[in-house]
Amino acid sequence: MSEMITADLVDLDLSAETKEAAARALAERMVTLGRVTDLEGFLADVAAREAQMPTGLDGGIGIPHCRSEHVTEPTLGFGRSAAGIDFGAPDGPADLIFLIAAPAGADDAHLTILSSLARQLMNAEFTSALRAVDDAAAAAALIRGDESPAAAASTVPEGTESADGSKNSVAVSAAASADTATGTTTDTTDTTSDTTADAGASGERPFRIVAVTSCPTGIAHTYMAAESLENAGREAGIEVVVETQGSAGFTRLDPAVIAAADGVIFAHDVPVRDKDRFAGKPTVDVGVKAGINKPAELITEVRGKAARGEVSAGSAPGTPVERSGDSAEGYGTKLRKWLMSGVSYMVPFVAAGGLLIALGFAIGGYKINKAPSVMDHFMWLQADSWGALFFQIGVVSFGFLVPVLAGYIAYGMADRPGLVPGFVGGAISLTINAGFLGGLAAGLIAGGVVIGIQKVKIPASLRGIMPVVVIPLISAAIVGFLMFVVIGKPIASAQKGMTDWLNGLTGTNAVLLGALLGLMMCFDLGGPVNKVAYTFATAGIAVASPSDSAMKIMAAVMAAGMVPPLAMALATTVRGRLFTQTERENGKAAWVLGASFISEGAIPFAAADPLRVIPSAMVGGAVTGSLSMAFGATLRAPHGGIFVVPLIGNPVLYLIAIAAGVCVTTALVVVLKGMRKQAPEGTGAGVADTAIAAKVDSKEPVAA
Repeated sequence: MSEMITADLVDLDLSAETKEAAARALAERMVTLGRVTDLEGFLADVAAREAQMPTGLDGGIGIPHCRSEHVTEPTLGFGRSAAGIDFGAPDGPADLIFLIAAPAGADDAHLTILSSLARQLMNAEFTSALRAVDDAAAAAALIRGDESPAAAASTVPEGTESADGSKNSVAVSAAASADTATGTTTDTTDTTSDTTADAGASGERPFRIVAVTSCPTGIAHTYMAAESLENAGREAGIEVVVETQGSAGFTRLDPAVIAAADGVIFAHDVPVRDKDRFAGKPTVDVGVKAGINKPAELITEVRGKAARGEVSAGSAPGTPVERSGDSAEGYGTKLRKWLMSGVSYMVPFVAAGGLLIALGFAIGGYKINKAPSVMDHFMWLQADSWGALFFQIGVVSFGFLVPVLAGYIAYGMADRPGLVPGFVGGAISLTINAGFLGGLAAGLIAGGVVIGIQKVKIPASLRGIMPVVVIPLISAAIVGFLMFVVIGKPIASAQKGMTDWLNGLTGTNAVLLGALLGLMMCFDLGGPVNKVAYTFATAGIAVASPSDSAMKIMAAVMAAGMVPPLAMALATTVRGRLFTQTERENGKAAWVLGASFISEGAIPFAAADPLRVIPSAMVGGAVTGSLSMAFGATLRAPHGGIFVVPLIGNPVLYLIAIAAGVCVTTALVVVLKGMRKQAPEGTGAGVADTAIAAKVDSKEPVAA
């Protein structure tokens, strides 16, 4: 372990001009020593890691690193560049370059040493000594920890210049490096110290922060961010305790420490594990490099949130499943989130399968569903064969709809242990013809069963096999029994009854249903009500041969969902003076969004003026939905907007229905906005921008 770096791996006069050349120069030394077996393969791994995130850090440091199967043992190469090399740091080129090579299966002990180096790089005295040292062996000893920074610096005659052009004075260099690394001035530190002294004199306990740091590789940035935050905390007189979730694993913070914390900082580029532990506290969530480069600002930000009483409602990962079921929410809210979780994962299968089936019919005709398997009969130059291919792929994709729906509803309730019983229950629902309703029931039952099993106290010796063997076995058996023997037949009967009712809709009833679906599609523009209507429609066509009524419903839903953004785009064109400059710019984008069946394109307008925009959109949506049903327009594809018009039955009348709804909404918006005093130019842009930003940040899948 002590020979992770030797004098042969140090280049104090690195002449490379680019980061690629620098990595190659240091890697060649590793190859010579037998530490790297394949130079090009290793450099490719380094480049791949660099592509994830630049490895340059403030303070003149570049730290390219990776895990690679071409590395025989953990190795560190160090180079010092007089000219500096650009590694993407905000403050400019790096003169200290560390190439970290870790084997694909590096053990915890070696990773701990590498993490110690990463922390040392946040030490101004350490980096100053590296800039001053003029002997490769001394530099290697300093990095290994065999020699102190002060001793290494003393090897350079007084008054000589280091590689970065500074005089040999550790104290002076340390101060300069500290200013460079933190981006702060001595005056700022003094002010912070004075504030801390005042707090201590008043008898108040210091502000307490817990933090989590993590990066994709888990070798360098994770630990550097931790050290940077801890240093900034000490300077500000604040208690900062960091949990590093690195490649060597992580030790969870004591729950008592978390409970006593006044704020939380997440500095990460990979998901924080067990994030729910930190719920209910003021939280700052940033990338790992922000933790390295601006720790003082993060501490100030979290203190400000604490002073304003801003707290997190819980963990906020990227998927709807991981956002669902917060403990403080009511059962109704949890149920809606669980159901929407399943729908969110189901929608891509609906879109892919539906469009492929529709494309198959468009190419091969309406008898393509009778074609033999393309495994047995496929002619490269025949359109019918390609139509059959697309159709059969789409059918396979549709076969996943109900299992995915059930599986991810259960996942939303019980996390990963819910997947097995959820998918099993969904597959059984298809087997017994319980369809979409059966999938909903199976998902809820599976999640409930798993939650119940997890509450049972078991011996510690069995806990290791619970999530892998016991829970999947018992939960799948229980869900299967209930679906096959107890509730499957009643649900299948209910599914058949709903299908028969839809098939029997004609005349006024069909028009009224179209109006209702249109109102729902335009009420919250991609929100829960919109998704309920969309899911209702897609469930009807999620079969190889959907009924005529199901295809009419799908057509009405898509048509109504296109109305709000198209109407806002038209309104900003014909009466631009009624809208702000920002809204007029949003109107240009709304043309494309509306034509693509993305209802969210109208959100900026609804957020800025909900009382005029939303009712107008709902009226136009109802008109379009009812006209589409009255015209008998049909649609096999669940998405696509005007781009799937060739797949629509009665396309001309369908477009007339959309145009009518757009004109009605446009007229209402113009009239209602014209009745009020016109807002000054630029007013309202902030509200709209905030709303659309919030929608983007939520990362919800766009269903309509």
